[in-house]
Amino acid sequence: MLFLLSPAKSLDYDTPLPEGLPHSTPQFVPQSTALIEVLRTQSPQQIASLMELSDQLAALNVARYQAWRPRFTASNSRQAVLAFNGDVYDGLQARSLGPDDLDWAQSHVAILSGLYGVLRPLDRMQPYRLEMGTRLATGAGSNLYQFWGSQIAEHLNTRLRSDTTPVVVNLASQEYFKAVDRKALKARVIECVFEDWKGGNYKIISFFAKRARGLMARYAITHRIATPHKLEGFDLDGYAFAPASSDPERLVFRRKAAPAA
Repeated sequence: MLFLLSPAKSLDYDTPLPEGLPHSTPQFVPQSTALIEVLRTQSPQQIASLMELSDQLAALNVARYQAWRPRFTASNSRQAVLAFNGDVYDGLQARSLGPDDLDWAQSHVAILSGLYGVLRPLDRMQPYRLEMGTRLATGAGSNLYQFWGSQIAEHLNTRLRSDTTPVVVNLASQEYFKAVDRKALKARVIECVFEDWKGGNYKIISFFAKRARGLMARYAITHRIATPHKLEGFDLDGYAFAPASSDPERLVFRRKAAPAA
């Protein structure tokens, strides 16, 4: 099985890394280089408009595009799972995973990315901002979905080729999962849904749901989850499987109250 995650807008390139942490190189460097070349033609004002950013953030990212290089080193990059710093990664808590856990994650977790296509957890990543939904025109079309086409799905197929019954567990947002060409993907897709009790109903609350996706990825890593049925045992932070609200392709997890901070 492969577990898909979204990236995060927030990045952490300041917290010291553990000693001796292994690393790998992203697998779509030529494609990333081509996108960087397009982004370098954009002025700060154009980036601000394209990505709906403040002038300060636009200037920061223009500088990142200029500094980006196709060679990834300890000084210009760090492992993706330790560079992303949003709600999902708060749930994942990758810094507390042991070497064996990270090794398992490297083979079973895929982080979707507008710039990098797909990142493995230990792939070195240079800082960037390029959300998958960005309407960046390239020679392949008017947006990143057209740029990536079926490449991401084909990459996932390659990673799953040794599985007798390939399964993708989607823990990514719809914006990112849309980049996976379902017609080209040769795997069963299972979606995990996380709902909290609020106002007399169970509903998806974005902040909690994002964090829960990271928690589910952590659960899969630490329990070495290899079959969809084993996902039903997920019980972190008070969530529990809701069989009556689930079906084989959509697993729903619910909780009555979030734990106290």
